[in-house]
Amino acid sequence: MWYKTSTLVFWRPDMLARSTKIVLCAGARTPIGHISRSLSDLRANDLMKDAVEATLEKAALAKDKVDGLIVGWVAQGVDAPNLARIAALKAGLPEKTQAVTVQNNCISSIEAVASAARFIMAGEGELYLAGGAEVMSRMPYVISGSRAQKELRSLDTVKAKWGTLLESSSVAVLDAMERGLTDPVKNINMAGTAEVAAQMYGVTREAQDAYAHESFRRTLEAWKRGFYASHVRPVKRDGAVLLDKDEYPHLRADLVAKPQMLGKAPALFDNSVYSMKDFYRDYGHFIEGKTYEEGKCKGSVTLFNSCGRSDGASAIVVASEARAKALGLEILGELKGWGFYGNNPAHMGVSPALAAPVALKNAGIAFDELDQIELHEPFAATVLSIFKLGREKYGHDWEGKQKAGRLNPNGGSIALGHPLGATGTRLLLNVLHALRESQGRYGMIAACAGGGMGGAMIVERAA
Repeated sequence: MWYKTSTLVFWRPDMLARSTKIVLCAGARTPIGHISRSLSDLRANDLMKDAVEATLEKAALAKDKVDGLIVGWVAQGVDAPNLARIAALKAGLPEKTQAVTVQNNCISSIEAVASAARFIMAGEGELYLAGGAEVMSRMPYVISGSRAQKELRSLDTVKAKWGTLLESSSVAVLDAMERGLTDPVKNINMAGTAEVAAQMYGVTREAQDAYAHESFRRTLEAWKRGFYASHVRPVKRDGAVLLDKDEYPHLRADLVAKPQMLGKAPALFDNSVYSMKDFYRDYGHFIEGKTYEEGKCKGSVTLFNSCGRSDGASAIVVASEARAKALGLEILGELKGWGFYGNNPAHMGVSPALAAPVALKNAGIAFDELDQIELHEPFAATVLSIFKLGREKYGHDWEGKQKAGRLNPNGGSIALGHPLGATGTRLLLNVLHALRESQGRYGMIAACAGGGMGGAMIVERAA
């Protein structure tokens, strides 16, 4: 419904179907590089430029037809604070082109697509590129303190007093990546939230390893049959190919042939240094309905049943239906609605189960009508917890969709990796191409994000 005042018009996402149709056209992404490997020397704005150029080429879209570029980026580095603007100029978009960088942690590029739709609905433009980028390999180490301190008043002073700074109680040298992956309100890192979910919902180590194995199997099978060739473009520099396929699943292809290797990975929170008793001491207040029992509470989250830290970028064309048709663009699908939902940050991993009903309601679609779902896999523990919570709270059979090959049929983040800002549009590209391949009608993407946020988006395949 449109809400009017004397000067303003307010729009709600549940009324999307009653107003301008928003369509999704061509999109492309880079291969996902594993942290500190093939793409680690590149900056996020350079990878975003690659994704923009590949998307324009795939859509056969002239640069002057783009009203704006909206990019999700989590790290928000000082070298390019408005990454969208830098990428737009490097990709050759006209200087007049609007460019906005958004941040909503791991759902940042879902936010970017929603923002593009909102701009179109508001009449600010008719065609946008939306996407996201992340180079976790380049997340910095930072000096934390106040410039009011004489030791931190200039870079020269910092260099001169480096030795004494490290001993100061008011100055700290921090790993921006580790600090960024730790919730500042609940003081628990993302892996910790996964173990909380596993303990709360009774998800076993064996079930997590089995799910992770299937993620790798499906990912490698999808690459072999050419699914990803439709929208993954190699990263090249100086005529040489740096990366032409997603790196981590091919590095760890042995996990598919030898699933027993998954079981040999040490539990992150159950080892000789840090036990489950310690975990319950520190985080047990987040584990609702359960208390520590010696010998029964076992750690389950490992590096192998969690997504890898990654580098990559993705983009897609978001336009009004009228504009897309006028330009002769191939339409992959219609954006039917979206939804965001906030949850306890310590339970962030199950937020997609809570955001999905919002998006479904806004789109006027029932869960059972979904033919394809792309669900972000930060941890097998959180995915399997979503299966349980979704069924118990809403009657949504996520697990049935997964077993039927209609949820992440082409693998997921556990195998592919998770370049934070780029994952949302990666999910969107996956679901649109999976719908085309399967000739399904409705699809949904869903992802969690640090801080307890969840985001979901509903699409309908173009007839």
